[in-house]
Amino acid sequence: MGKLKTHKGTKKVLNVRKSGTVTIGHPGSRHNTGSKNAAYNRGKRESVHLSSADRSRLKNII
Repeated sequence: MGKLKTHKGTKKVLNVRKSGTVTIGHPGSRHNTGSKNAAYNRGKRESVHLSSADRSRLKNII
């Protein structure tokens, strides 16, 4: 059986840490941030951990 290729779009968005946890950035923080208020932009700055259900779903492509 051949190996699965890494999904490049997913690779650019997720970050796998040494402990095995996966972090992902918030959507809505990439562009057009000048028209969004400062509290919204600050809230999007921190990354968030991927849930275990999503981690198991995405395990094969990352």
